[in-house]
Amino acid sequence: MTDPTKLTLAEARDALANKSLSAVELTGAFVSAVEKARDLNAYVLETPDKALAMAKASDDRIAKGAAGPLEGIPLGIKDLYATEGVRTTAGSNILRNFVPAYESTVTSQLWRDGAVMLGKLNNDEFAMGSSNESSAFGPAVSPWRRPGSNAQLVPGGSSGGSSAAVAADLCLGATATDTGGSIRQPAAFTGTVGIKPTYGRCSRWGIVAFASSLDQAGPIAKTVRDTAILLRSMAGHDAKDTTSADIAVPDYEAAVGRSIKGMKIGIPKEYRVDGMSSEIEALWMQGIEWLREAGAEIVEVSLPHTKYALPAYYIVAPAEASSNLARYDGVRYGLRVPGKDIAEMYENTRAAGFGKEVRRRIMIGTYVLSAGYYDAYYVRAQQIRTLIKRDFETVYAAGVDAILTPATPSPAFGVGEMGAADPVEMYLNDVFTVTVNMAGLPGLALPAGLSSDGLPLGLQLIGRPFDEETLFSVGEVIEKAAGRFTAPDRWWA
Repeated sequence: MTDPTKLTLAEARDALANKSLSAVELTGAFVSAVEKARDLNAYVLETPDKALAMAKASDDRIAKGAAGPLEGIPLGIKDLYATEGVRTTAGSNILRNFVPAYESTVTSQLWRDGAVMLGKLNNDEFAMGSSNESSAFGPAVSPWRRPGSNAQLVPGGSSGGSSAAVAADLCLGATATDTGGSIRQPAAFTGTVGIKPTYGRCSRWGIVAFASSLDQAGPIAKTVRDTAILLRSMAGHDAKDTTSADIAVPDYEAAVGRSIKGMKIGIPKEYRVDGMSSEIEALWMQGIEWLREAGAEIVEVSLPHTKYALPAYYIVAPAEASSNLARYDGVRYGLRVPGKDIAEMYENTRAAGFGKEVRRRIMIGTYVLSAGYYDAYYVRAQQIRTLIKRDFETVYAAGVDAILTPATPSPAFGVGEMGAADPVEMYLNDVFTVTVNMAGLPGLALPAGLSSDGLPLGLQLIGRPFDEETLFSVGEVIEKAAGRFTAPDRWWA
């Protein structure tokens, strides 16, 4: 057999089922690949012994005819997910030695279905970032390079370790989270596929919180089909999460390959932003043409409040972050830096434990929630959020099945190239993605072409609430037309 790490998740599942490959063999190949690719810093904690033990248990279940839907499939887990007995840090010094005594709902469902854990994946500290450069463990690095250059590129953020690991064949799929684009932007940067499900589709229980009304779990994988397979195991109602939707989880994989003939695909005129590169514009037009050729009807739509989404997001998200991160005080768990009294201990602990970007967002959030500014900023941002949601509802009420947009305003940039002097420059990476979170909708990003310097470019599909199936159907049409895009083969290791 060829290198097992090159298989898609669906191909590996079939090989395990027909016993042409064992789970131990498959997991061993990934354990070896992860060890050889440490320069990418995709994993912040490797769990090879645990992985091989889980793989052995999977082989036993396969032999007994009791295999689960993900039996023997090696996955990477974003370090925002609590894993029982395995260190979970959220990419922050304040949790550097935290070992949970419980398992997140999403990961417990993956283990229930037979998946294997290879380790914990790098991410921006508390998921605050668009490049994975704010992690306390240092930046994750994309396996992609510009032709003729060894300059390191970011894999996107905050789920940069997840996208880098999938793109570099260091797992068959990865868990990720998306608060303002942190699944879709990394997927677009690395030539992988990522879906941010409808808010409430996946439980948030056991996932370290950034902004509770925006955060949503989802997968990153190599193909649309692989992503659909993973989402079915990750999704579902959870009584421990009061925002979890009690709605049946469909067979997402069955939606892959369905005809989209007669579907109405909306093209929002407001997404043609000033300064958008001609490459992104051309990619968007190519995507439209592929869908038209597949029998879809293309219609222009208007989402008039889109222009307010980014500033509103950067009020709502920091406000919720400042509240959520108040629990990290050195008293109950995590880092503690002593002081002469409890107030000084709080100050010392948070100053030492939080990085620059997290401190910045806590300060912004605290400011907009303060007595003098709450109505002027936070209340108005929530009102704008309502209008953004209403825009989408109007479009879908007119019969539109899905909306096609660019995923990012540019291809991946270099490590250290952006945001050092002006953090707003980094925030602008979320311009095409934040509306989806503000409205609680599902969004899928997938590769559709390469830039002039040979780097992946992605398109985004936005769906109706709890209609991820349509996104998988439409996404597979684009994937089939565009082909797959794989990173250079291990010369970077």
